[in-house]
Amino acid sequence: MGLGAGHVLGTWFFEFVPAAKRGTWVVVFHCTWTFGTIFQALIAWAIMPVLGWRWLIALSSSPCFVLLIFYSVTPESPRYLCSRGRIADAKLILERIARMNNMSLPSGILIPQKVSDNGVDVETILPLITSQDSDATDMSISTKSSFTNAFRTLVSRSLIRSTLLLWFVYFAFSFAYYGIVLLTSELSNGERRCAPVGMPLRQQNDVRLYRDVLVTSIAEFPGLILAALLVDRVGRKLSMGGFILLCFAFIAPLAVPLGEGLATTLLFSARACIMGSYAVLYIYGPEIYPTSCRNTGVGVATSVGRIGGMVAPLIAVGLLENCHQKEAVFVFDTVLVLAAVACALFPLETKGCQIQ
Repeated sequence: MGLGAGHVLGTWFFEFVPAAKRGTWVVVFHCTWTFGTIFQALIAWAIMPVLGWRWLIALSSSPCFVLLIFYSVTPESPRYLCSRGRIADAKLILERIARMNNMSLPSGILIPQKVSDNGVDVETILPLITSQDSDATDMSISTKSSFTNAFRTLVSRSLIRSTLLLWFVYFAFSFAYYGIVLLTSELSNGERRCAPVGMPLRQQNDVRLYRDVLVTSIAEFPGLILAALLVDRVGRKLSMGGFILLCFAFIAPLAVPLGEGLATTLLFSARACIMGSYAVLYIYGPEIYPTSCRNTGVGVATSVGRIGGMVAPLIAVGLLENCHQKEAVFVFDTVLVLAAVACALFPLETKGCQIQ
């Protein structure tokens, strides 16, 4: 995951889920992130005071090796195989999936359709079509797409607006998500210069920090449940925009010093909303791209989002440690409002649509 494979897992899973249930199941899939976040908070609470951060990093990275066990039994994307001309391999995987679901494939052969738009290759896979010749041989297709060709598709006339908006929304969501996490730790830090008088001693403050991080991490579950209930009913754009505006409303009161209970409640609610919006974005991003550039499109957008995650500490930590809590909250809320506007400007609503 640390090598940049995180978005590939989501894109791969995305292609195996039927359109009618895609939103709900991808949100359920996203729950694994929340389980990991809570588990990480518990490990930090147990390990940091005793063994320090090096052991925490070592134990946190060890589950990544478990993924290697599942690599050999993980099926390749049939859409990807078709785009590479490996029709027989794609059909074998589809037949295996059909058997697991006590179903059978319709008669016919897989036909990759290649559409050219001003020199940009956009490939979509048509359904199985009826064929009179059951022994028809697989078509030989040469579709060697490169990153350059995929990127040209992302910035083509039909996708440039969606691509630019998606980059900004990924940046804003990542900026807000990690900003809320850091706000939680900073507002629980009694050693900063602007900490209220009477803040608990360091050892007690550490307990408060771990507790607040754990509580706000648990807040992601309500956000995911709401996202699962709404995404296939009200649509992707409205779900993302609504969650972001609610997150804005919960963060705004933190501009002034508040009591511990109220501040934790607001951070809990904001964390739930930003997680709900992130889960919906996790669905929407891959839906707007065709197979030929889907992984590249989501990968580039995720990379832009990582920039938001890197910038967040400069605001959440830098401003708060220099007694600029109001300014920090203003920056986060401004980014959230702009993200809500960007969600409204997306040209496509993909609820119930088949992926290309």
